[in-house]
Amino acid sequence: MNRHTLKSFLVLTLTIGLFAPTLAQRKNLIGDLLQKSPELFRTVTSRPDLYDVQILYTQIDRDAQNRPLFRSYSYKLDKKRYFYPASTVKLPAVLLALEKLNELKINRNTPMLTDSAYARQTRVRADATAENGLPSVAHYAKKILLVSDNDAFNRLYEFVGQRDMNERLYRKGYRNLRIVHRLESPMNADQNRHTNPVRFVQDGKVLYEQPARVNTKPIRSDSIIRRGIGFMRNDSLIKEPFDFTRKNFFALEDQQAMLKAVLFPEAVPAKNRFNLNAGDYGFLYQYLSQLPRETTYPKYDSTFYDSYCKFLLTGDQKTSFPKSIRIFNKVGDAYGYLIDNAYIVDFERGVEFMLSAVISCNSDGIFNDDAYDYDKIGYPFLSNLGRVIFDYDAKRKRLWRPDVRKFQLKYDR
Repeated sequence: MNRHTLKSFLVLTLTIGLFAPTLAQRKNLIGDLLQKSPELFRTVTSRPDLYDVQILYTQIDRDAQNRPLFRSYSYKLDKKRYFYPASTVKLPAVLLALEKLNELKINRNTPMLTDSAYARQTRVRADATAENGLPSVAHYAKKILLVSDNDAFNRLYEFVGQRDMNERLYRKGYRNLRIVHRLESPMNADQNRHTNPVRFVQDGKVLYEQPARVNTKPIRSDSIIRRGIGFMRNDSLIKEPFDFTRKNFFALEDQQAMLKAVLFPEAVPAKNRFNLNAGDYGFLYQYLSQLPRETTYPKYDSTFYDSYCKFLLTGDQKTSFPKSIRIFNKVGDAYGYLIDNAYIVDFERGVEFMLSAVISCNSDGIFNDDAYDYDKIGYPFLSNLGRVIFDYDAKRKRLWRPDVRKFQLKYDR
């Protein structure tokens, strides 16, 4: 064994010895952390079926070449157990829209004009929040990543198309999902299978024209999905479980895997990556982490506080973030579900990890009544979870301090 081989072997041995926890630690790490702070988590952990929590925490360690090494811990994680994903489905829409533009060789800032061709479809020819007054994939993506704009998602859903959106993700290995409808839209299943005509126009010249499309192979759940004991319809209580069978689905495990593919593309198999260029990655990193107050177009007022779309760590607060911390994430909140899928980094302390979690905040079991326990249960739970995991991760020993300069970005203001 030569000196180089011996050195590599010793480094590998030390790394395994330092980072490989016992079987009990591997199995119960998150549960143990929750139990150590009963004053923060007892309400939720004492009724796991009611709050339907899932958590996935991934430690990140670096080798001597700064390559990331991942070790994941879970709590009640189940990729088949349904929860409504809300706005978390917007991240794959952004990624696929950017990927499609690259295939068409169209710049993401090119004006995108949407027409209508089917029931309930609407047109878009202008966007007053954009610097040039015109809609584009880039501007829609910004609004999605900054404040989770629903209409922006719908426009990217229409550009990519229902069938292509799902089939492209399946081919990339993200199979625990269904994206089958627009958000905050009155459309039925048939109308959601139809997507609008779209044109990309630059200086009066049509660069690409996409006709109206329809997915002729409906995408459905293999089983009936019902939750709760009732739901509101037109101010009347219907005393039967709410049907999620035709709603979107996006498993937490797939959510974190997709975010990892964006932030650490070199560390995931090629088949799981998206066809993005260096400019796309820089764009995504900026707007996954930029705060509304740092944004020029659109310009957001103070109602969009720092934690508006950052539930972990500070979701229960409306104060400014510490300057050393950045959160690259996508959240979702609807039907009582709160979700955050995040990469969290502290540049001063050399801390980085991924944390994804979902909690149901619907203790009365009634949907569409706007009586969800977001403020009382959901935001405090996710914020405390983020803080407890952050404190734990910050105290871990690392062989090498991470070089995370690629995530130290210049923001709009």
